[in-house]
Amino acid sequence: MTLNVSCSKRQNIIKGATTLFLEQGFNAVSMDKIAQAAPVSKATLYKYFASKSDLLAAVINELCAVLLQTIDDVSVESESVEDNLKKIAAGFVDLIFAEEALAIYRLVISECHAFPELGLSVYNSGPQAALELLERYLEKIDQHERVNIPDTAFAADAFFSLLKGDLHFQCLLGTKSAPSAIQKTEHINKVVGFYMQGFLYAH
Repeated sequence: MTLNVSCSKRQNIIKGATTLFLEQGFNAVSMDKIAQAAPVSKATLYKYFASKSDLLAAVINELCAVLLQTIDDVSVESESVEDNLKKIAAGFVDLIFAEEALAIYRLVISECHAFPELGLSVYNSGPQAALELLERYLEKIDQHERVNIPDTAFAADAFFSLLKGDLHFQCLLGTKSAPSAIQKTEHINKVVGFYMQGFLYAH
């Protein structure tokens, strides 16, 4: 029961902070406001998060949780590389084009110049973790001699970059709406097909 209560309090804090950050921005939100929105005492809030930067990092990590779990779960032995990459791609595309994720991305970009530690904290909590997990998967399939990958770090970065493309930047700017489910599937199939030929099997 204690564990469930603790998890519930932490989730309520993250949920309340997410709402406030998106409505008011990072700088305008105080830890007092977050405690009231959760609602929890300030002592409880600081028990889980030492600062607003830590809390925003937790918000990013929460958004990335499904993607990180998907990458961590893919099997090297039992499923095709192409199917695994499509699963990872689907999780990544769903994440980066989600309205809440786009809004958080805009928030971080607008605030990180005033709070230099914020950018690094956010990067470590989501994007870097995803890159490291994908690189680890690519290393495993390379070791199993299922593909040929001279530079797994570059290959991991290239995969996510191809999936983002120009459309993600346009969505951030608000010049285009997020892709539909059909458009996402078409995009994923094109990227994975291109990636398989250009990166994984090139000698």
